[in-house]
Amino acid sequence: MDYDVAIVGAGAAGIAAARRLAKAGRSVMLIEASDRVGGRAWTIELAQMPLDMGCGWLHSAERNPLVKLAQAKGFEIEAGPTAWQRQWHDLGFSAEEQQAAATAWSTLQQRMETAPPASDRASDLLPPEGEWNNYCQSVSGYMNGAALDRLSVVDFLAYDKASTDSNWRVRKGYGSLIASSLPEVALRLSLPVRRIALTGQGVRLDTDHGAVSARTAVVTASTNILSRGAIAFDADVDDHLHAAGKLPLGLADKLFFELHGDHGLEPESHLLGNPHASETGSYYIRPLGRPVIEGFFGGTGAVAIERAGLLEAFAFAIEELSAQLGAHIRRHVRPLAATSWCRTDWVGGSYSHALPGEASARLTLARPVAERLFFAGEATHPFDFSTAHGAWQSGERAADEVIERLA
Repeated sequence: MDYDVAIVGAGAAGIAAARRLAKAGRSVMLIEASDRVGGRAWTIELAQMPLDMGCGWLHSAERNPLVKLAQAKGFEIEAGPTAWQRQWHDLGFSAEEQQAAATAWSTLQQRMETAPPASDRASDLLPPEGEWNNYCQSVSGYMNGAALDRLSVVDFLAYDKASTDSNWRVRKGYGSLIASSLPEVALRLSLPVRRIALTGQGVRLDTDHGAVSARTAVVTASTNILSRGAIAFDADVDDHLHAAGKLPLGLADKLFFELHGDHGLEPESHLLGNPHASETGSYYIRPLGRPVIEGFFGGTGAVAIERAGLLEAFAFAIEELSAQLGAHIRRHVRPLAATSWCRTDWVGGSYSHALPGEASARLTLARPVAERLFFAGEATHPFDFSTAHGAWQSGERAADEVIERLA
């Protein structure tokens, strides 16, 4: 055997698994299809600013294991309150409307808990012709990357009940933290794994540059990659592939604008573009005091801007900002960067959600196969799915399973 463990995917789950396995003295090969590590945790630097293109918030920070990791590695953490859910100067969204919209969302959450529909479909709990239904759809888009009609109530509640309101940030970037945590193991980048097969003694991974053999393997590929058949498996894995199809990746994208001139915008402020539209953007203004606006689009909004294309997406965001701030803001914003996670090779989306009636698919996807093939990734976490720390913990869980098997 070439290695004790071959890990497919060098995102948060793969890196966490590699760290724990290396610490246990196991030989590890980490294989990544793209040309970088970090997966959906990805920080770039533009205009001398670190920009998180993927995950950017240490969710449930009080119990998030990556907080301690960041502190141990000397990363500065911003632990103060955030501006989310506060409309700057109540522009286009009066205090009364904000209260009504928040009540509509909290009522929906309460109905999920006390009167869940037999269909397990969250949209079935919306009031017919409800004034704030589109607002609730936009919130679901930001949280789940998907509209309420594609969302399992049981799955949503599993996350919602476990999460807290503490959302902290890494000043140098969440993606930088994850990438810097890579242990000293064998690493191959730009090497897609095409097939994974169980052998008499272990596992064989076929790549474009030959095969890798290992006693065990940990697969951290996204659910969209698994369900689309980008990696071929033996029939023993069919249940896992079907489960992956029931846990599709929702979509969330970002548009970054650089600010210049005398724009008059205050740091750490926020605007919802159009609270009556499900496709609206959520704009974080001058995060951490930096001269930038981070536009966030989720669910139907993210789908709309990806279909429109980059130029139209920026134009749409500028229209929304102008409607709230006035036409003069056009002179002070410059498009800086954008994501397109649906079109990103070897990812295919943002974070997983369970389709109605399919919440149990997470347990299926997390099961080992023949005690040689193990699965990790945010989609396998029972309640911290859709987060980097959930992916990280799943990698550690899979590594512990491997260590027990090899022992």
